[in-house]
Amino acid sequence: MVNIAVRAARAAGNIIVRNMDRIDRLNIATKRSNDFVSEVDQQAEAAIIDILRQAYPDHGIYAEESGRQQEAAEYQWIIDPLDGTTNYLHGFPQFSVSIALKHRKRLEAAVIYDPLSQELFTAARGEGAQMNEKRIRVSGYSGLKGALLSTGFPYTDQAYLDTYLETMKALMAPTAGIRRPGSAALDLAWLAAGRTDGFWEFNLNAWDIAAGALIVREAGGIVSDFYGRDGYLDNGDIIAASPKVFPEMLKIIEPCVRNSEYAKRHGA
Repeated sequence: MVNIAVRAARAAGNIIVRNMDRIDRLNIATKRSNDFVSEVDQQAEAAIIDILRQAYPDHGIYAEESGRQQEAAEYQWIIDPLDGTTNYLHGFPQFSVSIALKHRKRLEAAVIYDPLSQELFTAARGEGAQMNEKRIRVSGYSGLKGALLSTGFPYTDQAYLDTYLETMKALMAPTAGIRRPGSAALDLAWLAAGRTDGFWEFNLNAWDIAAGALIVREAGGIVSDFYGRDGYLDNGDIIAASPKVFPEMLKIIEPCVRNSEYAKRHGA
C-alpha cells in the first residue's frame, strides 16, 4: 500500500512541478478567506485518486478538493494533493503531497513527497519511518531549551489569534527559535527527520496532518491534541515532538488553551 501511495504522490508531484512555469496563468478560486484552490490542486488530486482507485477500488477516499467517497469503507485514503497552495502560487518553494491510509480508526500507511527536493517520507505502522529509503528518527533533544520548533499561523479564522499568540509567546522564550514554513505536512516530516524538535498548530484538517502524524510516531515522536489525547484528526489541534520536548510543550500549551474562547468554541 505504501508503494501504491508513493506512485500516486510522484504522479501528483510531476503535475505540480510541470505547472510551475505557468503559475500566473492558472485558474484559481477562493474557498474561504485566504484559502485558495488552483487547477493544479484539482489535477494532482485526480491523478492520485485514479492510481488509488485502480489498485483499491473498494477503498474510501477523503480528499481536500473532492471530499468523501465510499465513506462506509473500512480503508480510507486521506489526501492533500498540494499542501501549501498559497506558497506554490507565490513561487515560495515549500509545498508537498500528503497521502495517508486509515483502517477503521487507525493510521496504517503514510507518504509525504516534496516534489522540488524529491525528498520522499514514508511510514507503515510498526515498521518505522524513512526518507528516500533511509531510516529516520526524531531528535534527541532533552527539552525545550535550545530546541527548534515549527508552527503555522492562523490564516482563515482570526477569532483565535490571541490564543495562538499566547502559546507562541510562551514557547519563544525557552527555545532556539520558531519557524513557519507553510506546509504542515512537511513540518511534520522534517520533525520526524530530526530537523526540528517540535510542532504545534490550531484548527487543521485531517488531510493536513494524517500522514505526518504517522511518520512522526514511526520515527519515535509523540503526537496528541492540546490535551494530550488522540483527537487531533477530529479537532485539528496538534502537538508533535520528540519524546523529551513533547511534555514541556504540552505543559505550556494546554493551560493557554483550556479556558480560552477557542476552547469554548471547540467544545473542549
